Amino acid sequence: MSSRDVSSPIPESADTILPSLSLFTMLRLGVFNMGLGIMSLLTLGVLNRVMIEELRVPALIAAGAIAVHQFMAPARVWFGQMSDSKPMFGYHRSGYIWVGILTVAITSFLALQVVWQLGRTIAETGWSAQVYPWVGLLGLLFAVYGLALSATSTPFTALLVDVSDEDSRSRLVGIGWAMLMVGIITGVIITSIVLRPIELNSPIEQVQRAVNRLFIIAPAIVCVLAILSTAGIERKYSRLAQRSSLRNREDSITLRQALKILTASRQTGLFFTFLLVLSLSLFMQDAILEPYGGEVFSMSIAETTQLNAAYGMGTLIGIIVTGWLVVPRIGKKRTVALGCCWGAICLLGIMLSGLTGSPQVLLTTVFLFGLASGILTLGAIVLMLDLTVAETAGTFIGAWGLAQAMARGSATVLGGGLLDLGRAIFGTAGDAAEVSQVQVVLAFGLVFSLQALGMLAAILLLSRVDIKEFQANAKAAITAALQSEMD
Repeated sequence: MSSRDVSSPIPESADTILPSLSLFTMLRLGVFNMGLGIMSLLTLGVLNRVMIEELRVPALIAAGAIAVHQFMAPARVWFGQMSDSKPMFGYHRSGYIWVGILTVAITSFLALQVVWQLGRTIAETGWSAQVYPWVGLLGLLFAVYGLALSATSTPFTALLVDVSDEDSRSRLVGIGWAMLMVGIITGVIITSIVLRPIELNSPIEQVQRAVNRLFIIAPAIVCVLAILSTAGIERKYSRLAQRSSLRNREDSITLRQALKILTASRQTGLFFTFLLVLSLSLFMQDAILEPYGGEVFSMSIAETTQLNAAYGMGTLIGIIVTGWLVVPRIGKKRTVALGCCWGAICLLGIMLSGLTGSPQVLLTTVFLFGLASGILTLGAIVLMLDLTVAETAGTFIGAWGLAQAMARGSATVLGGGLLDLGRAIFGTAGDAAEVSQVQVVLAFGLVFSLQALGMLAAILLLSRVDIKEFQANAKAAITAALQSEMD
């Protein structure tokens, strides 16, 4: 749904000509995603590595605690609908964005402090009853983190719909996702600088001091970037009056009615399922890639963050090339199918790279997987925006975000659980001196191979998605909702 600054003293009319987004403004909006990229590196690139390798927390517990924030994804639909109808600080989107990102920054630091207490308790007492309260508190903090992330990211994505036109939307999406990868690379640079003194098997006290400093510096930078990227954008560029049939009745679509519109077409369910399978297959390695680099390739914490840089650089190039060359030539659905096929091949390559023991080979295969991720990500996001209607944009964006977040949370837990299962199957849970490299690679390879199969399943689901059928059903549902209210 398009929105506007409701505090504006001069009401907008449907005939108001609003300025188009310049390249600079698109880049400025992309800076917000850059901040989210930095935060994702902290949680999945640093925190999970510290928990699994340095503190020896079981992979399933570590991944499960971190994944709790993804399971708060149902709130995305609610926050999307709220930003459609309930302005905060006079803005439909911006107020939610600012409050949410500040809460994300604070909660991430508090979660880190609980991680240290969890590791200390395990070291002193083993896996005892004293550990469970810390695990529960960590899960609670990540639940708050997930709510805050929903409150900031869903309204931001809806803002992109609000301020863009059909001819600029694909470029805006491409730039936004490219900046997300730039954020991951920037996070790698910040992390490498702050954590450079830490060597493999450094004392935990030294690790704690350096990581605490990182979790103060990086979130502070993210908050500043979020404010700078969005301040004044909604007031100047929002297109509510020009698009929405509800411009004078912003509260007329309730959450219940919005959900009816959301579920009016069977295509919604098909696309929702497609996003679940695609995201599950794309992110299952998130919780285990850094431990893979540490355990199989003997990489330090700072070195394993370079895996994120390689992935991010590949994704960045994939997004740019796809936005300008691939999608215009072969279409969105074929683009996603191409990315899925390439991704499946690269995942098998990541598994086989473990047999070489060479960090450079691993970095290369991760870079190639990033290219595949960029191709299918841009194709899926542009397709997602086609499956969105102006009157309830926040709700639809929330639903698509829900599918992705549920899958990403499940992927994190499943990745950790499959790693533990692989270790049990291939006998890598015992004495490290008695375990061969092939056994370790096979344990991690169980995760990578299942991801590859999921990529192929996503292609089959995508073939059944029909955009025209969705748009016709959604428009009819909106008309029915308004008629019902009038009656």
